Amino acid sequence: MPEHDNDLFLIIDVQNDFCAGGNLAVPDGDAVVPVINALGERFPHRVLTQDWHPAGHASFASSHAGRSPFELIEVAYGPQVLWPDHCVQGTDGAAFHPDLAVTGAEMIVRKGFREQIDSYSAFFENDQKTPTGLAGYLRERGFSRLYIAGLATDYCVAYSALDARRLGFQAIVIDDACRAIDLDGSLGAALRQFEEAGVELVTSHAV
Repeated sequence: MPEHDNDLFLIIDVQNDFCAGGNLAVPDGDAVVPVINALGERFPHRVLTQDWHPAGHASFASSHAGRSPFELIEVAYGPQVLWPDHCVQGTDGAAFHPDLAVTGAEMIVRKGFREQIDSYSAFFENDQKTPTGLAGYLRERGFSRLYIAGLATDYCVAYSALDARRLGFQAIVIDDACRAIDLDGSLGAALRQFEEAGVELVTSHAV
């Protein structure tokens, strides 16, 4: 249960393209919405992230001739999964799920808007160097413990939680308020990284 004013609820990428019917739908992604809404009532402080790609983003398979979605390529900052076009700025797919309770959120962090670099984490682009500014915001506001939920467990949630730990924040992932893509064992890998980094994994009933 959030007990202190230094607790913040970080809600990752609950957007139409990651939910049923979306261009990059996470299996059962819609199921996180009622859980997150119920949790949100317990947290006075909430921040949302929003994937926000320009058309023709470098992470889209359609931007690479002869490539298909979910292929892995090497780019300047390391391995990059090629995705279907998704969360393009200003499209319905980039909008938050219509049932997600966003009123009362204190900040929306848009990420992935640089055309040549992908961004999973709420804190950094995928080069692990270019910051979103969220860490500074959290420190200035005095937040030190982050409860994290959203889509997808093994990508944007995981990268955000691991970066939070790397930056010195306490990170608690609410398992039943997340869903995974699980691409080639990515969920298992993320869970192992959580354990190694000290990311706590709880259910919403324990919050």
